Amino acid sequence: MTTAAMILSAGESSRFGGYPKALLATGQGTAVRRLTDICLVDGFDPVVVVAGAHATAIAHEVRGLDVSVVVADRWREGRTASIQAGLEAIPDDRDVLFWPVDHSFVAARTVDALLSARDTDLLGVWFIPTYEGRGGHPVLWRSWVRNDLMELRPDAPIRALLPEFGPQVRRVAVEDPGVLTNVDTPEGYREALDAFQSRGDLR
Repeated sequence: MTTAAMILSAGESSRFGGYPKALLATGQGTAVRRLTDICLVDGFDPVVVVAGAHATAIAHEVRGLDVSVVVADRWREGRTASIQAGLEAIPDDRDVLFWPVDHSFVAARTVDALLSARDTDLLGVWFIPTYEGRGGHPVLWRSWVRNDLMELRPDAPIRALLPEFGPQVRRVAVEDPGVLTNVDTPEGYREALDAFQSRGDLR
């Protein structure tokens, strides 16, 4: 089954003084390069990077890779507006791995676990990785979640859809604290980088 990947990196990174989170180092290249590399190795097609405030810098960083950079013109309206721009660049029949770039310390094996859960669970439509009972990112959507996502307000959180899908939302337990690591501040980034490097999570 062909699955698309959407890497979201459309915000202005105001807490980092305007420096793009996508270009933060992970010890394995920049955040956006690490995520795109994982998706390309795993055969996602297409791999779409959604950019906004820092579109030029992000496009330059992924030059030469088999990825599409989508500029979300409405990124200021809310994260969902950027997600919708990314979905418009993905064929309607594709399941989608949605991966915010501020969750750049996820182990690659967690992506494999989400794909495996999707392939063995025909009723699930929204797959969320969990660590110690808490849900995180990236998430995997079946193709038929797309219409509901496209109908959300640009400023509405995507989690607002979870009650609609009820038991079709699957939680996939993983041994990966990176799914909970949201790089939101410079201090948080440094702590996350140290923890990631100490784990040595190459896969």
